[in-house]
Amino acid sequence: MLQNKTIRTISLIIAGGGTGGHLFPGIAVAEEVLAADKNSHVRFIGTGNRFETSVLSKKGFEQKCIRVQSLKGKSRVRQIRALASIPWSIFGATWILRKLRPDVVLGVGGYSAGPVVVASWILRIPRALHEQNVIPGITNRMLSCFADRIYVSFEDTRIKAPAEKIRMTGNPVRKEILSCSQSSPTASKGPVTPENPFTIFIVGGSQGAHRINTAVMAALMHIESKDRIAFIHQTGAADEDIVRKAYTEHNITGTAKPFFHHMEKHYRKADLVICRAGASTIAELTVLGKGVIFVPYPFAADDHQAVNARQLVSAGAAELILEKDLSGKLLAKKIEHYVSSPEKLATMAVNMRKQARPEAAKAIVEDLYELANKKF
Repeated sequence: MLQNKTIRTISLIIAGGGTGGHLFPGIAVAEEVLAADKNSHVRFIGTGNRFETSVLSKKGFEQKCIRVQSLKGKSRVRQIRALASIPWSIFGATWILRKLRPDVVLGVGGYSAGPVVVASWILRIPRALHEQNVIPGITNRMLSCFADRIYVSFEDTRIKAPAEKIRMTGNPVRKEILSCSQSSPTASKGPVTPENPFTIFIVGGSQGAHRINTAVMAALMHIESKDRIAFIHQTGAADEDIVRKAYTEHNITGTAKPFFHHMEKHYRKADLVICRAGASTIAELTVLGKGVIFVPYPFAADDHQAVNARQLVSAGAAELILEKDLSGKLLAKKIEHYVSSPEKLATMAVNMRKQARPEAAKAIVEDLYELANKKF
């Protein structure tokens, strides 16, 4: 809980989202605010895409939507159109903020955060940013000059801002993951047998990862310990059927679904995780203390996923396979290696937990209270 002197009912707007990497830290902060005072109000502002709507509705959070277009990865013509629409996006965000009258605004990244943070600056509402990655995204780089505070997740986060604005908090993790960490094993749970299989959790992010999916399917034919291994596989919608069919054809136990809403259940079962290196995934794995093989998404802006992953690799907490080097044969070799070397997984897990910052959400919320109090 927060210190008593900071607790009072506040109204918080969390702006941004688009992907789990931006949205989940915002949800963790929202949950911490309501844990401090159930009468506080937390609302999200985003684009209202299907992913945001699904996740926030399941969590019971209200979302307001603005029209805003991404600049990244677009043609020159579409970028010009997106730039031309920014004033209207800021106007829409200003109208929402005037109506809701929040005490403080938190931008969590994603292009929809831009107009909201700028609007809060225009209205002189205290505002903060949270940056999840070592290399900040374009939205937070552009917004840093408007922010009163910037919360970062890594000591080496490369953001240009006055030192007095920056707070090293870590990346907030959702309460269900934190709860899971209390009971989650940090190494293999005993001798691997058909009755007690070595469990591998494949996580391609909220949208899945086709390249990881194809590598896993190719690896199945090279795995020798078929009766002692089980897979839990988040495939994304496009690959669900072919991945499920591959497990059946190779007579390997595998649960394949497009997306798991209760990730904590599957993290708890996992001996080894194979995944992208998004910041939220990393934060969850450090809290849980899981052995992991990172396969960074190679087209992430500024290759930030590879930079994120190397922070953990240098600490002896993870292994890294670049996508250009990924093959079914290599992946099968790594899997067999860890099945037969539980002590190495245990060491990796211990080192992973050393990087954890389970109090990240609490640290951010305490500082948001401080910002909000400056209004009064």
